[in-house]
Amino acid sequence: MTDFIVPAEAKSSPSELLKWAKANGVEELDIRFTDIRGMVQHFSLRLESADEGLFEDGFGFDGSSVRGFQSIDQSDLILMADLETAMIDPFYARKTLTFFCDVYDPINREPYGRDPRGVAKRAEAYLADSGIADTAFFGPELEFFIFSNIRYESTQYKSYYEVDSHEGFWNTSNPAPTMAYLNRIKEGYFPLPPLDKTHDVRADMVDIMVKCGIDVEVHHHEVAGGGQAEIDLKYKPLLKMADTMKLYKHIVKNVAMKHGLIATFMPKPLFQENGSGMHVHQSLWKGSEPLFFGDGYANLSQTALWYMGGILKHAPALLAFTNPTTNSYRRLVPGYEAPVNLVYSNRNRSAAIRIPVYSNSPKAKRIETRFPDPSANGYYALPALLMAGLDGIKNKIEPGDPVDVDLYETDLETPTVPGSLHAVLQALADDHDFLLEGGVFSKDIIETFIDYKWTGEADQVNMRPHPHEFLLYFDI
Repeated sequence: MTDFIVPAEAKSSPSELLKWAKANGVEELDIRFTDIRGMVQHFSLRLESADEGLFEDGFGFDGSSVRGFQSIDQSDLILMADLETAMIDPFYARKTLTFFCDVYDPINREPYGRDPRGVAKRAEAYLADSGIADTAFFGPELEFFIFSNIRYESTQYKSYYEVDSHEGFWNTSNPAPTMAYLNRIKEGYFPLPPLDKTHDVRADMVDIMVKCGIDVEVHHHEVAGGGQAEIDLKYKPLLKMADTMKLYKHIVKNVAMKHGLIATFMPKPLFQENGSGMHVHQSLWKGSEPLFFGDGYANLSQTALWYMGGILKHAPALLAFTNPTTNSYRRLVPGYEAPVNLVYSNRNRSAAIRIPVYSNSPKAKRIETRFPDPSANGYYALPALLMAGLDGIKNKIEPGDPVDVDLYETDLETPTVPGSLHAVLQALADDHDFLLEGGVFSKDIIETFIDYKWTGEADQVNMRPHPHEFLLYFDI
């Protein structure tokens, strides 16, 4: 069950790691880091080309070729390996040892300020220094779609996309017998095969995850009929979970490809179907004591209530990191089955924050933030949620009254999330002081992120005619 795991003793030093690699038939090293979009970058070298000195000096690369990093006149950066993340990649033809790295400046040998993974490390350090708690546990539920084909193009004179799924209800007229038993629109939750045509694909994904050391709780088909899936992870501390999210996506995409399918974490790829969310379970612990259990509403402590107050107060700014794409706001639409209402509730999935009640154990007491989606970069999104929650605790921000009604079926007015990427980027520009505490985020990170997202994504989508506009307006 541990085919791809490197033993702990081999990760104690570069010399031990290299010795283990040589003894176990490793041919290449794969060096990985993450850009501001959350995309994992990598390069490889033969094992015989590496020695201890390379690990001590750092792996050099051109930072000017990475989005949001250096200008060309200051391009050189180095990567310092985090040996704790070392593992054998499950998909390469040649046996390859891979690990995540932290980005450093080669001149002053200090952590590079724009490295997303550095944000997660600083968030954990800030939490420990705060005295509020020692550990922040996170358990995200990443949803995704598995398609059989995708075609798209966006040029000066043409724009289209075409998605197909071997589960898509639109294929009911297809004569192929494999297209029988198709889930109706919004009726894909928990069906047995043959309606669930992706069970074996998910099972293969889970098998690889477990063999890579990822603790998986459950996997299942999600609500959308066109191949929507979910694989839930057992909670981990912040940095370990952010690393795990990168590995999770790597495994999901590669296993899908091996089955001749395509996986996407795009939040809303299908019209009139449920989008993909990333519900994030969170709790704080101090030593062996869970801090979110108490005698308040839904057996929450005052600490947990203030933590929720911070998230609800800063939610418009948080969404820039937790829902960082224009497509995110095709999912977060009022009046539909999306958690757009900035309130909290016991068991209520129509609220932005839910308090699960599956267990009465103090250790299981947690909150679930429901508005994030899987396009988020975990190295930004998880620290941002933590910093908002800590700001709520420090400043005793009350979350208001709970809302224990179906928000889709009531006239009750509540605050809601902003409706576009432009709007949440502006909210982040206006409200980010809580993120600067302890140097976790920096003004440079926030300004760079806003500039890239505003001009490189939000403006680009806004300037282009939409195919549906031709249906609406061509003969106006």
